[in-house]
Amino acid sequence: MTLGLVAALALAGCVEETAMPGASDGRSLFMENCAVCHGADAKGNGQMARAMSVAPKNLTLIKVRHGDVFPRAKVMSIIDGYARSDRSASWMPEFGALLEGDLVPYDSGDGKPTPTPRKLVALAEYLESIQVER
Repeated sequence: MTLGLVAALALAGCVEETAMPGASDGRSLFMENCAVCHGADAKGNGQMARAMSVAPKNLTLIKVRHGDVFPRAKVMSIIDGYARSDRSASWMPEFGALLEGDLVPYDSGDGKPTPTPRKLVALAEYLESIQVER
């Protein structure tokens, strides 16, 4: 064996394999960050919904509103604030805490895994899991 191969194998043994976050991981994040406006069932009927000038969206219909395709990149951009560069549309807060922590490779639909905050991926996975079918 060459020295490079031995070093690579040794390094691989030291790296802890991290499981990708799933919908169950995202559910608790949703309840902590989103349910107060969007409701526990994500249908836009949270405790704060009546007090808001712009009603929260029914998040179970994201896929239906986008031609039966869940727009992963768009959803993540709305959550992390990237798609909301115009802060005059402050109908939804930015969730900076979701951007903290470790990164995981996530394919948001372009076929290229991109390092993405674990919590953000978990929330997107949860939202995708609650979509209704036509």
